[in-house]
Amino acid sequence: MEKSAKFVQGSLMRHIVVMAGTSAFGLTSIFFVDLLDMWFISLLGEPELVAAIGFASTLTFLATSISIGTSIAAGALVSRALGAQNRRKAKDYAINVMIIAALISIVTVIIIIFSLDNLLNWLGAEGRTAVVAKEYLIIVLPAAVFLAVGLAASAVLRAVGDAKGSMMSTLSGGIINAILDPILIFSLSLGVTGAAIASVFARVGVFVYALHRVHFKHKLLTKPSYKSFKTSMRQILNIALPAIVTNTATPLGNAYVTAAIAVYGNSYVAGYAVIGRLTPVCFAFVFSVSGAIGPILGQNYGAQQWDRIKRTLSDSLVVIFGFCAAISVALLLSQEAIINLFKLDSQAADIVSLFCTFLAITFIFNGMLFVSNAVFNNLNSPRLASTLNVGKATVGTIPFVMVGSYFWQAAGVLIGQAVGSILFGILGYWLAKRKIDSMAEAENLG
Repeated sequence: MEKSAKFVQGSLMRHIVVMAGTSAFGLTSIFFVDLLDMWFISLLGEPELVAAIGFASTLTFLATSISIGTSIAAGALVSRALGAQNRRKAKDYAINVMIIAALISIVTVIIIIFSLDNLLNWLGAEGRTAVVAKEYLIIVLPAAVFLAVGLAASAVLRAVGDAKGSMMSTLSGGIINAILDPILIFSLSLGVTGAAIASVFARVGVFVYALHRVHFKHKLLTKPSYKSFKTSMRQILNIALPAIVTNTATPLGNAYVTAAIAVYGNSYVAGYAVIGRLTPVCFAFVFSVSGAIGPILGQNYGAQQWDRIKRTLSDSLVVIFGFCAAISVALLLSQEAIINLFKLDSQAADIVSLFCTFLAITFIFNGMLFVSNAVFNNLNSPRLASTLNVGKATVGTIPFVMVGSYFWQAAGVLIGQAVGSILFGILGYWLAKRKIDSMAEAENLG
């Protein structure tokens, strides 16, 4: 049991912190390089280019979120099989999720590429900004297929408990991107095109490293077979499809926010783009907590250890509260440095200052919703996670953004988005706790 299902024993707080910390380190490397991309582009002295990257990021975030949805199925099913001591089934799930991830990503990329003009127009991109965003996306989007398989493989590594391997898979992409960015953007004078090419190589790097480690270190890749694929497909899609809906709700909500801010001009879009790159760097650990507790919940669910499942939820919340409070203070104190670093004008600076001063702390409630989603995805209720996230992206975003925009213009857009996050974070956590309690009670009665 110890080798195959390490999370069914030992300190849960330690498991959460180690898994989330190592995952966050790898994620931060990728997000930090994205932030560097933005900084390098800002050094070119053209606000339109920064805005273009902001618009493009909205669509690449959408493609990546779909891939994260399929990777959730990998983590949930592989960890559950390992918790039940069925390594053969874990191997079948691993290879078949990767195949499904690739197929879904290919379809997604094709749809986005053929809809680029309409999508960018809906987001509010115009003129040269739209042209540059389109050129960037045409280069980057095809590599999303490699990233989709790489993320699924990385989820398999987390399911096994290989925190280091999962971290290194994403870290490898960040290192590649960081090395190539200044060379391609400045030395070869490729500008935004250079940033796009560097991102392609980074995504391929994640794919190669993660797949290599799953196969050679853990021996969890098996030869694909139609019979195995057909048998596993329903279980995989039962988790993957709702998880995809869950994860795409966030970028779609962000797309609406981007469009709402674009009404007030490219300067505000540039400021929001910086926030969009700054947030995952600062809060990568919070993103990682939900991914970290997935395998912990899955293994303990497979082993029917309900006390540990309850404790995982409460310990996760403690970690999120402490981390978000510390980061919010850091952002409050460093906002002027951030504004100067990206050479933001007064309008963009106002938006960034609002976020750093008042809104960063509300990420606690995003973290509560992330953790709740992990509970639902790993305890056979992925549709509830989908319902919550779709609700947050629609009724938890649109009316609040509209009201905020009416009273406080561009700043009100972000205020409205934050209010919706608070309400749905609290609701998600309450439902997750009720879900665990009801399942534990049913198991005890049975």
